[in-house]
Amino acid sequence: MPGISRKVTLALAASASLALLTTACTGSSDAGASDDPSQETTLTFWHGWSAPSEVAAVKELVAGFEREHPNIHVTVVGNMTDDKINQALRAGGSKAPDVISSFTTNNVGKFCSSGALVDLNPFFEKAGIDPAKTFPKAMNEYTQFDGNRCAVPLLGDAYGLYYNKTAFEKAGIDAPPRTWSEFAATAKKLTIPRGNSYKQLGFMPNYHGWETTTEHYFGQFSPTYFTPDGKSNIAEDPAFEAGFEMQKQLVDDLGGFRKLETYRAGLGDEWGPKHPFHTGQVAMQLDGEWRLGMASDAKPDFEIGVAPLPVPDDQADQYGKGYITGTIAGVAATSRKQNAAWELVKYMTTDTDAVVGFSNAIHNVPSTLDALKSPKLKYDPRFRTFLDIAANPHSTTTPASVNGGVYLVTIQQLGYDYESGKVTDLKAGLRKAAQQIDTDIAQAK
Repeated sequence: MPGISRKVTLALAASASLALLTTACTGSSDAGASDDPSQETTLTFWHGWSAPSEVAAVKELVAGFEREHPNIHVTVVGNMTDDKINQALRAGGSKAPDVISSFTTNNVGKFCSSGALVDLNPFFEKAGIDPAKTFPKAMNEYTQFDGNRCAVPLLGDAYGLYYNKTAFEKAGIDAPPRTWSEFAATAKKLTIPRGNSYKQLGFMPNYHGWETTTEHYFGQFSPTYFTPDGKSNIAEDPAFEAGFEMQKQLVDDLGGFRKLETYRAGLGDEWGPKHPFHTGQVAMQLDGEWRLGMASDAKPDFEIGVAPLPVPDDQADQYGKGYITGTIAGVAATSRKQNAAWELVKYMTTDTDAVVGFSNAIHNVPSTLDALKSPKLKYDPRFRTFLDIAANPHSTTTPASVNGGVYLVTIQQLGYDYESGKVTDLKAGLRKAAQQIDTDIAQAK
């Protein structure tokens, strides 16, 4: 199970990205891939994991590399935020990292366009590794920007649907919903009123409702965020309008924005044992693979079910897909040991046994196609759902942008305004948001 700090970082990724990589980093003149990786050397690796079990898992991952490369020693530094990493990548110097990992995939566009991390395409070509055949489709997409592959996936997160099997049985529901219309009907059937509130809510649809963000909803609609020339496409692709309307209808059907927000305000914290899914106050939950361990540890008085999120009715044949994100790794442009650094990155992200071992240790989704199929994986049978979502070629992610996740913040704000009734003309709201996104990207460039 990932550490709480890791998931908080992911949840805040879009807002955090605003502060990152505000100045270009082209690397120092003596940096580059001219070192001999067969010689004795020491690398510095910065990562963000902080929970003791995760820190131990990272150290074991690196120890495996050092056993295979006894001439390369690695100094591991944990609990490093993206802000600290960004500052070090800009500054360089002897204490700066050679290899970094980040929880914020939204910042790949900044890392690549600024030159803070080196383009790894030449390294992959030299090693004879085809990323498209190595990594799941969505993970392969979110680690590159404008043809620059400055990052590599280092385990991932997949989003699915958790449901209260006991509540389903009491309501006479035989199976988890597969389409959004089925989902809406199921959510209403599972909702039990109590005065002006709820004894049990079928689903909390509001955008503040624990992982129910716009990008997680839209992932099921397979939208196209940008046109080929880099302009915002949210006002043109009907998937966005459909996604907003689906969520808003669900909000209205389950009691309305104010009633739902009042109920939500009295529910438990997302990262604590009193999460409303754990307590049975919410019968279905959109969440990532880490929730399974957290929910099981809370020892609920019901059986936990796991399934893919529903899909739009007109995409019923793609049921099984989901939204994908995860951790990335890269080589610092300021490093003078880039060939040795590549050896570490290659081992951590493409060696099947290494990826599987790390996945088993911290219970994230493996980030290579071979690791997803490995018989050495150890997991709760219900975790299989997330492995299948990660491997599904229809699964989606949010594309990299030159200014990180700023465009996602704009879209999410429209979601807040639309669900609450502040925006009533959705088409006009989408056009305004698209213009804002284009303006922000132009300014960033």
